[in-house]
Amino acid sequence: MQAKSLLRDEALAIAALEELPAELFPPLFSAAFAGMHSQAVKAMVQAWPFPCLPLGALMKEHKPHLETFQAAIDGLDVLLAQEVRPRRWKLQVLDLRRNAHQDFCTVWSGTRAGVCSPLEPEVVGPVRKRCRVEGARAWLKQTSAPMEVLIDLCLKEGTPDASLSYLLKKVKQRRGSLRLCCQKLRVFSMPMQKIRKILKLVQLDSVQDLEVNCTWKLATLGRFAPHLGQMVNLRRLLLSHIHMTPHAAPGMEEHCVSQLTSQFPSLQHLQELYLDSISFLEGRLDQVLRCLKNPLETLSITNCLISEADLMHLSQCPSVSQLKDLSLSGVNLTSISSKPLWVLIEKASATLQDLDLDECGIMDSQFSALLPALSHCSQLTTFSFCGNPISMAVLESLLRHTVGLSKLSHVLYPAPLESYEDVHGTVHLGRLAHLHARLKQVLQELGLPSMVWFSGNPCPHCGDRTFYSPEPILCPCYMAA
Repeated sequence: MQAKSLLRDEALAIAALEELPAELFPPLFSAAFAGMHSQAVKAMVQAWPFPCLPLGALMKEHKPHLETFQAAIDGLDVLLAQEVRPRRWKLQVLDLRRNAHQDFCTVWSGTRAGVCSPLEPEVVGPVRKRCRVEGARAWLKQTSAPMEVLIDLCLKEGTPDASLSYLLKKVKQRRGSLRLCCQKLRVFSMPMQKIRKILKLVQLDSVQDLEVNCTWKLATLGRFAPHLGQMVNLRRLLLSHIHMTPHAAPGMEEHCVSQLTSQFPSLQHLQELYLDSISFLEGRLDQVLRCLKNPLETLSITNCLISEADLMHLSQCPSVSQLKDLSLSGVNLTSISSKPLWVLIEKASATLQDLDLDECGIMDSQFSALLPALSHCSQLTTFSFCGNPISMAVLESLLRHTVGLSKLSHVLYPAPLESYEDVHGTVHLGRLAHLHARLKQVLQELGLPSMVWFSGNPCPHCGDRTFYSPEPILCPCYMAA
């Protein structure tokens, strides 16, 4: 309320900033931003008494007005234009990430650490003089240090909007003194020319999480690859819906794949790799994985075609020995020997926590061969196995093999083959209830929790699944009947 009263006379509020205690800046700035007091916002950015201004948290609470956002950027611009920086200047980082902080006010509560916390209180006692000397040296260093803007970018149709365009213009004008850092980068449908133009202004070594979720041709991914190689601190990479170039010249596909994989040795910090609906993997998985130099924590290969040789290479790859999460959902393994998958699970058994084998077409004989390896996964907490044609006898065997896995708490089984009425996958609810009761009995005999999660095949009419946990959660077709 006091902040709003002060802002009624914007000129007076700006004049008072010189003497305003640091702890009053956050509530006053919040009120000025929400009330669209552009001149006050601009002045407060210049006088901000903390190393970081988490503007993104405030933009999450209050939908930003373009003029007010531009005023905040202009405040930075005024600071950077000064040959001699004001001694009171503390601002080093403008944080525009909306999900980096819970909310604007809690950043200043004193309970959150990092660059966006308030400055430490002034040191007292005999060491004060030494700290002042060191502080002066730090200030001199700060005067030449570039300002950083932290942002999460989502590149899609309609990007950049007016706010991002204004920011990019200022970054281009202040190149060298204003660094645009992006921890999370999402790339959707956008012309490559626009993408490259924006990425030229981004410090690519700041990117830690990259998602390329486009219906790109392989050649387009090849043109993007050099940017990937500059993301040397990347920890998470998702590539989705990359398809072959039709009627490509001989050798062109191999060249494009090499353009991509040649960047992987630069990704020394990569921990999570997600490959979804990638058409070029079959026969080339070894080429992709052997370029990874460090162990992965997460590997997700979903809705892709791979060969038995690919799976064998995967099981022998050094980078999978410490996996915590493994997903092969939607990868057809029906005609592939179970041995490579057994070796892969066994190799990661000491660390594996989450295993997803949904919709792999794994048959009884294949799954039975995997049970010894599964029984060694002492850290396993989640196992999903929906959409595989498995019999009741094999499910009972699974329960008995996993009785020693004390951390296994979430399991999603396929409804047994015996529960279906026909080859179209229509679940017979009476049979399903009977089989569910049988598995509950087995669990009780083994001293395990009594809940069994079932998942039926998708309904042939609406596509929804029937779940049983512990009572049936029916699709709309059953509900209508």
